[in-house]
Amino acid sequence: MHPDTALIVVDVQPDFMPGGALACHQGDAIVPGIDRLLRRGIYRHVVATQDWHPPGHASFASSHPGTVAFGQIQLHGHPQTLWPDHCVQGTSGAALHPGVDWSAVDVVIRKGSRRQVDSYSGFRENHGPEGARPSTGLAGWLRDRGVAEVHVCGLARDVCVLWTAQDAVTLGFRAGLLWDLSRPVTADTDNATRAALHAGGIAAIGIPD
Repeated sequence: MHPDTALIVVDVQPDFMPGGALACHQGDAIVPGIDRLLRRGIYRHVVATQDWHPPGHASFASSHPGTVAFGQIQLHGHPQTLWPDHCVQGTSGAALHPGVDWSAVDVVIRKGSRRQVDSYSGFRENHGPEGARPSTGLAGWLRDRGVAEVHVCGLARDVCVLWTAQDAVTLGFRAGLLWDLSRPVTADTDNATRAALHAGGIAAIGIPD
């Protein structure tokens, strides 16, 4: 792997696995492959993101009486999907998945930790009350290490993985999405995700040799 390419592993956490609080379609199927990829050590820099919500987070349907999970509201002037309570700080469902050897990871970016702001992308939070999308610091961390391209995998392909790849391009990186090492919340979003990748100049790539 070229030394200017980094791997970003997005939100591989038990709450996103079948049986978890916010289960992704076949989310557990990617765990062995991600573990093998990290053990091979082919990326000089590896980043993991971790959804890390306080109780009562604004993205939880339970925080908005009269709403249901997977419905939408307006939050800070932008559409916000409401989710089941998930990845609550300090819970077992929020941990990095124990089926992956995380020792190759250089840094873990915890996101969604502000009660009133959701955070899908590893690079920037969603829109907050101040109107902007605050940086997580990841772009600067990568640039300081000479990274020009990122490969993104993990969960969920149609939300946090996609937003991370899109933000990477917006912030000046080349980006590829490891399709076989990602899974969506629901399988019926795959065509829309492929269209979004194409529109953003993001390649759907295979697992590196």
